[in-house]
Amino acid sequence: MPAAGSEARRGFPLTAALAAVLLIALVLKTADVLLIVFLAVILGVYLRALADLLVHRAGVPRPLGLSTAVIATLAALVGIVLLIAPAVAQQVHDLLANTPNYLTQLDESLTTLAQRFPIFHRAPAASGEPGLLASSIGELLTAVRGAVVPYLKSSLEVLIEGVSVFVMALYLARHPGIYTNGVVALVPPARRPLALRILPDLATTLRAWVVGQITAMFILGLLTTVGLWILGVPYFLAFGVFAGVAAIVPFFGTLVSTILPALFALSVAGVPKALLVAALGVLVHLIEANLVAPQVMERQVNLPPVLTIAGVLVMGRLFGTIGLLVAVPIIAVIMVLVRHILLGEVYGDPVSAAERSGTVPPDAPRTVGSPPPLAGR
Repeated sequence: MPAAGSEARRGFPLTAALAAVLLIALVLKTADVLLIVFLAVILGVYLRALADLLVHRAGVPRPLGLSTAVIATLAALVGIVLLIAPAVAQQVHDLLANTPNYLTQLDESLTTLAQRFPIFHRAPAASGEPGLLASSIGELLTAVRGAVVPYLKSSLEVLIEGVSVFVMALYLARHPGIYTNGVVALVPPARRPLALRILPDLATTLRAWVVGQITAMFILGLLTTVGLWILGVPYFLAFGVFAGVAAIVPFFGTLVSTILPALFALSVAGVPKALLVAALGVLVHLIEANLVAPQVMERQVNLPPVLTIAGVLVMGRLFGTIGLLVAVPIIAVIMVLVRHILLGEVYGDPVSAAERSGTVPPDAPRTVGSPPPLAGR
């Protein structure tokens, strides 16, 4: 009898390891679907947060608050599409149609700049052919177009996925308790108090990211559009909308949304205008980082910059465009799990319940207690 019990104990780790391998294989196989579900969770958290705001501030019943949140969101999207989508689409179409001419002008401007400053000297391009930088930008635009067009062509698939995300988000926002209770029920009874602490922390983290991200995108897009319009840069609306959308990808979105209009200004207006456009991009992002973020995003998701950049690179390589969109919230969720499970449970560090980990500004008190001093110190 003891031998049978020993065999059972030895067989259990093998069964658990096999189950873990199968689970990992299933996750990898269905990664695209899981990312769509994660988008639905993010949208559901946003709708729930907006409904809670209406319930607490206006005192409306929760069903009415959720309905108002959905209607207001759809009305805002439709309004934005009707107001700026035609103008943006026209500017983008004209910009892409004239890209070869702008690349040639850019190469001529770079050649003139290299002649003025010998340190930038480069071998001249053959007659009628763009230079190295212009060719590289052309290849980049072609690659972007090749990455986006397949998504536009499969409009039916995009429509189905978009409707699925919206419907799932609506159910999640309407009855979140059903799904949180289901997740808790899957956890062993001894660990359910931990799950009950983690889930609200995850909800707060995602809510902070959604609110902060929407605010930052709007302000960046607005400031960039107005600044480029004042400077007299063509296609200012297209570049401004691109800056707002690109803000969802940390660092890389900021870098690209600053460089592209500066290079365009260099091709059509010369070095002084290009420097002004580059200075505008730097100024706008400094305003967002030092004035907007501390005030509007006081409870923003606080992630180390190196971890954020590395996470964006990994998610972009693994899942493409959709990976770039959800990289930061996924990293934030992982950080919450690490703090609660690894630091709190495995290492035994006290995780404060008052300060939700991962959602406090950098200068806030520590949420994980300092380790005890080493013996002899």
